[in-house]
Amino acid sequence: MKLEFFKYQGTGNDFIMIDNRHNIFNKEDLKTITNLCDRRFGVGADGLILIENQSDADFKMIYYNSDGSQSLCGNGGRCAVAFAKHLSIIDSKATFEAIDGLHYATIDEDYVRLQMHDVTSVKRVADDLFLDTGSPHHIKMTDTLQNLDVKIEGAKIRYSERYRESGTNVNFVSKESNDTFSIRTYERGVEDETLSCGTGVTAVALAMHYIGETEKNIVNLKAVGGDLQVTFDKVDDSYQNIWLCGSAKQVFKGLVEI
Repeated sequence: MKLEFFKYQGTGNDFIMIDNRHNIFNKEDLKTITNLCDRRFGVGADGLILIENQSDADFKMIYYNSDGSQSLCGNGGRCAVAFAKHLSIIDSKATFEAIDGLHYATIDEDYVRLQMHDVTSVKRVADDLFLDTGSPHHIKMTDTLQNLDVKIEGAKIRYSERYRESGTNVNFVSKESNDTFSIRTYERGVEDETLSCGTGVTAVALAMHYIGETEKNIVNLKAVGGDLQVTFDKVDDSYQNIWLCGSAKQVFKGLVEI
């Protein structure tokens, strides 16, 4: 059958978006998901997102990485909000269900602010850090960010003994100023560098505050695909009121045979 899809991107993190409110898409067919995300034989994307009905929220977002695995995706969540507005499900505010629970968001034209869940633990891993912002993230500072082979170096950490069971995303970070950091990310589930990672930049902002690289609670993150901003409040030993902010845009729509 022919399936209508939309392509969205949030700072270069790109997604196939499908309106599945009438259950037209077989969620158990992981082979079709990976085929659609294939950049040579399919539409091509970092992930695929289904928008579905949800009784206690405006909609439900189901996110698949390009390998068919599921996780939370921050940029995917922002794009889902933009898509929901396009579908007239929401206007300027949204509440939606994701794999890690309910999220609140606002949208003004193509600028989306997504509230993330509180983070209560930041762990030191030798000279690096680890925290979970809906997806697990290993954070490593580096002075050679631009010349780094992210796919090779990221895979070494992602498949290391420490993360053998569950895997992790890996973020390489360089400090630009007191409130600005550059970041490159190796994404679990994509198994390669992506141009941006929403949960990753969120993790980096909190990690840099935790180790004292910034005292600001508004942090600017420069990903390969564009700029994002993370705001938060530090309350005792936890980070609360965390917002991931940036653009989310429709690129095109089309029909694909599945």
